Amino acid sequence: MLSETKDRTGTRLASRAVEAVKVYGSGHTEVRALDGVSVDFPSGQFAAIMGASGSGKSTLLHCLAGLDDLTTGKVFIGDVEVTALDEKHKTQLRRDKVGFVFQSFNLVPTLTAMENITLPMDLARREADGEWVDKLIDIVGLGDRLKHRPHELSGGQQQRVAAARALAGRPEIVFADEPTGNLDSRRGAEILDFMRRAVREFGQSVVIVTHDPIAASYAERVVFLADGSVVDEMSSPTVERVLDRIKSLEV
Repeated sequence: MLSETKDRTGTRLASRAVEAVKVYGSGHTEVRALDGVSVDFPSGQFAAIMGASGSGKSTLLHCLAGLDDLTTGKVFIGDVEVTALDEKHKTQLRRDKVGFVFQSFNLVPTLTAMENITLPMDLARREADGEWVDKLIDIVGLGDRLKHRPHELSGGQQQRVAAARALAGRPEIVFADEPTGNLDSRRGAEILDFMRRAVREFGQSVVIVTHDPIAASYAERVVFLADGSVVDEMSSPTVERVLDRIKSLEV
């Protein structure tokens, strides 16, 4: 486990950004995707990041996860400053401490569902916790599809494999970028319910990026971005409250 970083209330933090700036281009083509973002994500919380297209929400997620580099500022996973690591150690941190769920599933087509689920641990040469993996498989309802390859699975089943893979190694935090974007409403609800259960029942930390108020309503907290800055937050979101807040921000 990572050593414990805590916020002012004593809550342990799974991830945080400090004055995060990300600039693309220069001169008249310069775009500030992140403009001094400081935000904390406590451990054991399901959080959502929302904002209009171009607000910086996916950029923030990718920088928090060490998939993209900041121009200035810092990001942390627990007590580890991701922005201070070289590429080798970033890769090790992502492999050992971070889970990912992407809109495009990102499964290995030649591997079975089970092999995709255990792939991060296989790459790290770590023994999978069989009891934990079995529990995940039961929650996502994939027990009868484990020997199937991705092309033999529906989109919803593929995303459930990806979600189980993200959690199989019991990471410090799971980041998900529009995880329901390619799914119908029923399959999307299954993925979101799975993530919520992982937080409530197993103490997992999950941060998703979404444009969907329904998806955001599954979270315990929503962080709103606009023009690369945090402009608002909401606890205990509902679809109606999120929609109202989005409308007010647009005004």
